[in-house]
Amino acid sequence: MKIEQLLIASHNQGKIDEIKKMLAPYGVRVVSARDMNLPDVEETGTTFRENAELKATQLSEISGLPCLADDSGLCVDALSGRPGVYSARYAEREENGKVIRDFDQAMERLIAELQASGSNDWSAHFSCVLAFKIPGQDCRFFEGRVNGKIVAERSGDKGFGFDPVFMPDGFDKTFGHFDKDEKAAVSHRGRAFAQFIEKEFAAAK
Repeated sequence: MKIEQLLIASHNQGKIDEIKKMLAPYGVRVVSARDMNLPDVEETGTTFRENAELKATQLSEISGLPCLADDSGLCVDALSGRPGVYSARYAEREENGKVIRDFDQAMERLIAELQASGSNDWSAHFSCVLAFKIPGQDCRFFEGRVNGKIVAERSGDKGFGFDPVFMPDGFDKTFGHFDKDEKAAVSHRGRAFAQFIEKEFAAAK
């Protein structure tokens, strides 16, 4: 089945831009939940896979389109895997009666918790699970992971979320210094997308 239009289950413009760039060579029209004014889906799952499936299934049903959803997060060893599936909510705060996501504050909180933990091991990894739902078919899943560590000082102004405090293994710079192409080649989302593209697009050419 040739996919001509694909709905991305996200309102995060940084994530949407990354995905659009990765899919650009395949001639698929990418629209986002934000573009279509679709609601956020409540993430009630306890794993990345469960949350990704919830979003892909619900928005595919609402829109009638093939839908790709991801759930991803930062898992820190010294914090027993937190923030994990709660990475986005970890960054939430209330301002003027509205809930906003403030990753500057989230990074400060993360460093403070690591310092308070007393651990010298700041190992961490990013995980990503993609769920791909075509109406009338079962969800298909693709997973990616990148290992690294948290650094005490934010560095770099690229990327989004926790990127400025995460240094992937094998590099001497945080994701905050990676351009989009460089990050896509090694990131958790990039690795999951490589599997997705190989299975759903490259193999169909």
